[in-house]
Amino acid sequence: MTRVLRSRPWLLCGGPLALSALVACGGGGGKAAQPAKTVIQNKGSDTMVNVAQVWAEEYRKAAPDVEVEVSGGGSGVGLAALIKGAVDIANASRDIKPSESELATKNTGKTPKEFTVGFDALAVYVHKDNPLSEVTFEQLTDIFAEGGKTTRWSELGVKIPGVTDDTIVRVSRQSSSGTYEFFREHALGNKDFRLGSRDLNGSKEVVELVGSTPTAIGYSGMGYATPAIKMLKVAKAKGEAAVAPTVAGVHDRSYPLARSLHVYTLGEPEGPVKAYVDWILSDAGQKVVEDSGYVPLPPEQRRKP
Repeated sequence: MTRVLRSRPWLLCGGPLALSALVACGGGGGKAAQPAKTVIQNKGSDTMVNVAQVWAEEYRKAAPDVEVEVSGGGSGVGLAALIKGAVDIANASRDIKPSESELATKNTGKTPKEFTVGFDALAVYVHKDNPLSEVTFEQLTDIFAEGGKTTRWSELGVKIPGVTDDTIVRVSRQSSSGTYEFFREHALGNKDFRLGSRDLNGSKEVVELVGSTPTAIGYSGMGYATPAIKMLKVAKAKGEAAVAPTVAGVHDRSYPLARSLHVYTLGEPEGPVKAYVDWILSDAGQKVVEDSGYVPLPPEQRRKP
């Protein structure tokens, strides 16, 4: 939780440095102690970890006495920490579950408060040389879900250049990931994933593996796109228009895997945590969202820091 690190007499040159160095050391008469520093604990979504790290860095310029410690692990990991009261802010690329909210209230006496901080297109990635340009939910289910029959690209009428074995390499996320849960719910119709996929810890790792594997297919946030991959157009059903994962497709929700990005606090935030959330929702924080490859909030939904 939020804590204030105050300078202590024993944190001097040559002394223990268990905490951040808050006391300036120098020769002669020495320098005055630096002011107390507030630390905000922020944990959760790997989809959001890059933007969260930039938020923390940029906010330090606006509020030098506040340090935001950011870690990933997945939406489920961040929400589990919030439920225990172990963090101030949980990042999540999915909605909190009613059971999670109830448990947080039971454990801490406070109901989680949701703030939408941006939007994302959960993109379906293939290698840049893959000639496939679009895919349907039915095809994704047949590739990724338990009971699916599609195991080779040729079964989709796709010929991968330069390969002799066109077995589809399925790249997925670990089950604590909000991206994993969102894809399972929306693209696979809540069907379980079939065994044999390569389940990775981070969004970046998914895209890197797809970009280096001509026969791979995976899913990740649109902000992780690289020149080595292609993002497919997606249609909910055969015969419907397939839509690309673009800013416009996210804003008007025509892209079928558009989603909101959230941060959660325990109850209405106060003090430094409230100031930080307000800053994230301001023009400055939303510029970070846009620069990170995601879709920022429209101007009318932003706050004055």
